[in-house]
Amino acid sequence: MDWDVFEKLMAGCLSCGLASGRTNVVLGRGSRKEGCILFVGEGPGENEDREGLPFVGQAGRLLDLALSALEFPAEDYYVANVVKCRPPQNREPSADEVKACLPFLRQQFVLLKPRIVVALGSVALKALIDPDARITARRGKWVQKGNTLFTATYHPAALLRDESKKLDFYNDLRSVRTEFYGK
Repeated sequence: MDWDVFEKLMAGCLSCGLASGRTNVVLGRGSRKEGCILFVGEGPGENEDREGLPFVGQAGRLLDLALSALEFPAEDYYVANVVKCRPPQNREPSADEVKACLPFLRQQFVLLKPRIVVALGSVALKALIDPDARITARRGKWVQKGNTLFTATYHPAALLRDESKKLDFYNDLRSVRTEFYGK
């Protein structure tokens, strides 16, 4: 399956109840270059649902600022979410909603063949790395799955609520940079 077929498939997705309340399916943004870094968040918020792109609200601006400060070239990363439709009132997606959307995230993984996957927050951590993990205990640690390295850090929205997490977040992204570029 190529990106065009995938996008058409997603446009008509009715895999879970989130589809009934969405304005847009929010697939991702960034480089579609194989071997990139894949950042995966939880799910779209109000701004993302309206614009059809992930991480365009306040948390997204914070992520973009951090990636820019660490000099990640835009052509080296792609940003997506575990679920592709906005949960009502920005609540955490249910286990059934995550389960319904994971095949689509896996298809993005197949298309991108990322060298590194960064789970942003506990929903992504549990869906991608370890269903029993806690973000505070697992952030910044690496695990190899096949040819891909996985790590987790705080979701940027968590930094907006608790500024004490900013340094850990920055250091985790710096570790991603070092792993990806070797410097």
